[in-house]
Amino acid sequence: METSFITPIQPWRSIGEIGGDSAVYGESAANGNMFQSIFESAVQDVRNTESNLQSQQYLLSTGQINDPHTVQIAASEAQLATNMLVQLRNKALDAYNELMRISL
Repeated sequence: METSFITPIQPWRSIGEIGGDSAVYGESAANGNMFQSIFESAVQDVRNTESNLQSQQYLLSTGQINDPHTVQIAASEAQLATNMLVQLRNKALDAYNELMRISL
């Protein structure tokens, strides 16, 4: 019998199974903490990009950098990472407020 490439839909037993692939979201996603791992990843991205920006600025100020446009690129990356974290926070707060408005 020929096997098809379409896998049948299976119902979830709990919300913790939504975690998905732990290689994509980290080990904590496999334990049901996907929401937490997304925020931790966003915070870590902000830290990494800010650190990169500071090192690029130091190299520029000491004259050790050959291509000064990398400082602007690092600044843009840091700003985008910060904006992404702020938007994640805003959406989480909006979702929380919406849940609080639900009358039981």
